[in-house]
Amino acid sequence: MGGLKDELLKAIWHAFTALDLDHSGKVSKSQLKVLSHNLCTVLKVPHDPVALEEHFRDDDEGPVSNQGYMPYLNKFILEKVQDNFDKIEFNRMCWTLCVKKNLTKSPLLITEEDAFKIWVIFNFLSEDKYPLIIVPEEIEYLLKKLTEAMGGGWQQEQFEHYKINFDDSKDGLSVWELIELIGNGQFSKGMDRQTVSMAINEVFNELILDVLKQGYMMKKGHKRKNWTERWFVLKPNIISYYVSEDLKDKKGDILLDENCCVESLPDKDGKKCLFLIKCFDKTFEISASDKKKKQEWIQAIHSTIHLLKLGSPPPHKEARQRRKELRKKLLAEQEELERQMKELQAANENKQQELETVRKKLEEAASRAAEEEKKRLQTQVELQARFSTELEREKLIRQQMEEQVAQKSSELEQYLQRVRELEDMYLKLQEALEDERQARQDEETVRKLQARLLEEESSKRAELEKWHLEQQQAIQTTEAEKQELENQRVMKERALQEAMEQLAQLELERKQALEQYEGVKKKLEMATSKTKSWKDKVAQHEGLIRLIEPGSKHPHLITNWGPAAFTQAELEEREKSWKGRRSTE
Repeated sequence: MGGLKDELLKAIWHAFTALDLDHSGKVSKSQLKVLSHNLCTVLKVPHDPVALEEHFRDDDEGPVSNQGYMPYLNKFILEKVQDNFDKIEFNRMCWTLCVKKNLTKSPLLITEEDAFKIWVIFNFLSEDKYPLIIVPEEIEYLLKKLTEAMGGGWQQEQFEHYKINFDDSKDGLSVWELIELIGNGQFSKGMDRQTVSMAINEVFNELILDVLKQGYMMKKGHKRKNWTERWFVLKPNIISYYVSEDLKDKKGDILLDENCCVESLPDKDGKKCLFLIKCFDKTFEISASDKKKKQEWIQAIHSTIHLLKLGSPPPHKEARQRRKELRKKLLAEQEELERQMKELQAANENKQQELETVRKKLEEAASRAAEEEKKRLQTQVELQARFSTELEREKLIRQQMEEQVAQKSSELEQYLQRVRELEDMYLKLQEALEDERQARQDEETVRKLQARLLEEESSKRAELEKWHLEQQQAIQTTEAEKQELENQRVMKERALQEAMEQLAQLELERKQALEQYEGVKKKLEMATSKTKSWKDKVAQHEGLIRLIEPGSKHPHLITNWGPAAFTQAELEEREKSWKGRRSTE
């Protein structure tokens, strides 16, 4: 009942949307009353005008939205629906409400009746979400079936090119876009209107009317035993036969259940390609036009009976359900893969942020190291400049002192020369003695001055030695700081290298995730290919299943002449009889 309700809701949604003239998502109450009355009529549901008026009473203001209409629709219409109404009439009523507003005005290769059948097929194949769309996989399935019905070859490359040009912003086509796609003849080039119409009708009969097989065959009558040509239509639980293929004059039904069977018959009475359908109360002898048709009908009927035994739905409905389940599974896998990719991307972004933080710290550390190195070099240059200045000053002082010493030495030589002259004159001049003592005193003063100058020179030399030691210590301290900064730089470069290795590991993990995504994508393509080839496999193997019936429960005795005609007990009796005869002899 849930599947029937979903199918009805799709057609009703089209009608409701068509009544929404201003695209506001709401419909006037008067229009909904008319729609509800028409739905009750075509669905053969008792019309309750009191409930209708109570639900849409006049004191409510404004139009009603889809959500506001759904409670009434579920309670008073859909929950009362039985499977005894004309589905085609129901669909045609909903189609009539929406066709004039939405069907394209451009000329199409198909008639409006064909467009109606495509509209019904769309509701069968569309996804169970609103607004209704048909996904590319179902579009491919429908176009394939239409191409096979027209007797043409499926152009996979053409459809793949169409999929490439498909609008990525949409998940599928609306019903009116699908009608325009089929109606413009893009995938039926070289086919006339009649061929396309016949193909649409054949697919409509199979998917919507559950027609598994149909065609002309001869049927033997039960009373007069004459053979008459009839148009047979095979459905999941019944075979109906008509006077002609227009289905206007129905002559009878063959009700199928799990107890029915179909058997091939040898040719007799001038009739060929015979087979027999055995039911609970009747048997039907039928003659096909050729051996191929006979085998196809036997396989189709046998497959239908087998599905009834298993309680399975028709093949096209089961295939549609499998395709939907496969899409849901693939969508779940894709969402899981996207979630994993997002987690990996988030982890990668976090790592990149961490690496960016480390990089900034390294840059700050390098900047600080460069600043400290700059300060150290500036200090070293200043110390070297100061040392050079002091050294030049020391050299100048030393040169001045050497000049003074040389001058004093020259003066001393002159004085000694004078002393020698005075000594020579001592004996001659008594008064020169006083001058000599005075000269000696002057000599003593000069000597003291020279000693004092030597002491100052020694003090200056010691001070220069001290400055030289301080400069060497400053140079050693600078070298130690430089070595410490070099060690810090090496440690930071090592940390940067480790961070780069972690980034490379993350890149490898991302590539592995991409490889896993490619593997999942290949699996998806393989699953899609298997789903696409399912119909062909069913067409090849349908009806070839045979039940293995159990044999006799008692074991058979085998003799030299073949299977024995007596049991084990009879064999034992005969053995006792033979032994008795031998003993008497």
